Amino acid sequence: MLAMTASARKRIYFDHSATTQVLPEVLEAMKPYFLDKYGNPSSIHSFGREAKVALEEARKSVAALLNADPMEIVFTSGGTESDNLAIKGAAMYKGRMKGHLITTKVEHHAVLEPMDFLKRFGLEVTIVPVSSDGLVDPGDVEKAIRNDTVLISVMAANNEIGTIQPIREIGKIAQARGIPFHTDAVQAMGKMPIDVKADHIDMLSLSAHKFHGPKGVGALYVKRGTHLEPIIHGGGQERGLRSSTVNVAGVVGLGKAAEIAKRDLEPTSDRMKALRDKMIKAVPELIPRSYVNGHKTKRLVNNASFRFDFIEGEGLVLQLDFKGIATSTGSACSTGSLEPSHVLLALGLTHEQAHGSLRVTLGRENTEEEVGYFLEVLPGVVSKLREISPFNEKTPMGASEGGSCVQ
Repeated sequence: MLAMTASARKRIYFDHSATTQVLPEVLEAMKPYFLDKYGNPSSIHSFGREAKVALEEARKSVAALLNADPMEIVFTSGGTESDNLAIKGAAMYKGRMKGHLITTKVEHHAVLEPMDFLKRFGLEVTIVPVSSDGLVDPGDVEKAIRNDTVLISVMAANNEIGTIQPIREIGKIAQARGIPFHTDAVQAMGKMPIDVKADHIDMLSLSAHKFHGPKGVGALYVKRGTHLEPIIHGGGQERGLRSSTVNVAGVVGLGKAAEIAKRDLEPTSDRMKALRDKMIKAVPELIPRSYVNGHKTKRLVNNASFRFDFIEGEGLVLQLDFKGIATSTGSACSTGSLEPSHVLLALGLTHEQAHGSLRVTLGRENTEEEVGYFLEVLPGVVSKLREISPFNEKTPMGASEGGSCVQ
C-alpha cells in the first residue's frame, strides 16, 4: 500500500461535497470583473455593456452543461436560494396558498425547510420514504400524486451517502401528469451527466462552489413555460425572477467552472471512481464492523460513506484531521445538534449507528497516494477510538447489520 511519510505529508482534503477549491482557470476568468471590468450589467454605458456580455457568455456555458437554452438559466446566490425559489415560487405562484407538494426523506434541508415553511400557509406535503440504500422508488412518487399536486422535488444525488436517484423516471412521471418537476442537482454537477430535456426536468438547482467555482453564486434552470413567483423583489433583474444587482465576477466564475466541468467530466469521473472503489472495497476488509452507506453502484463517483460500530463520527473526523486528513460526518453534532443525520435515519439505521458515520468525498486533484495514506491511518484511528468508547461489542447497538448497507 502506498504511504506518505510524516515529513512528506501535506494536508489531504477529502471533503469535496462541502466545498471545492477554485480552479486557477476560474480565478483568472474572474479577476478582470473585480478590477477593470467592474460595470453594472444593468447600465447602458460601455462598462455596463461589457459586464452584460460576460454575464450572457456565462449563461451560455451553464446552459450547455445542462443541455438547456441560455434564457432558461436564472443566476442566484447558490443552491439554497435556487431550491427556495423553485419550491416557494412554484407553490405560491400568483398568490396560490393551497395545493400539494411531494419530496423525499433524504433531501437537503434547503428543500425540506421550504416545504415546512409552506405547510404553515396551508399547503400539504407528502414525504416519500427511501430504501435501505437511500433509493427512491418512482412508483412511490407516482402513488403520492394527487389532483392538487403542484410540484415534485427529488434530488439528483444525495450529499451524504452519494446515492443517485432515478430522476429521469420520476421526471417522466411528472411530465405525464403535467406537474412541474424540480431536482436539487447541487452535488451532481461535474460528477454525472444531466440532460434537462432527456431527464424531463422543469427546474434544477446548482451551486458553483461544489464544482470548483466560487462560493456565493449558483443558478436555477427554469424550463420555458414553467410558472414561478419571485421570492426576492426589487429591480427586476434575471427576467424578474431574481431581483438584485448580479454578482458578475461570481457568475463569470460559475460559467468557467461549468465549461471545465463539461470538458473534463469523463476523465475526471473515471479517476475519482477508481479511487472511490478502492476505498469502498478496502475499508470493510481492514476494519471489523465497518459498513458502507448508500447504494453499491448507483452512487456519485466521488462519494464513499462509511459507518463504524462503537465510535462517534465527530471524534473520528477530529482524529483524522489531526493526522492531516479532512473528512466529514453524516452526524449533525458538528453543527451543535445531538441529533444524527436525518438521511442516515431514513435508511433505517439506529441513532447509535448513524452517529458512527464518516463521509469521504474526493476531488479532481486527489491521488492514489493520498487514498493509500488514508487507508493506512484509518484502522489505527478507529481502534484507538473504540478503546476509549463507552460502547463495545457487548453493548446493544440496535440492529448492527441493519439498513442492508453495502458491507
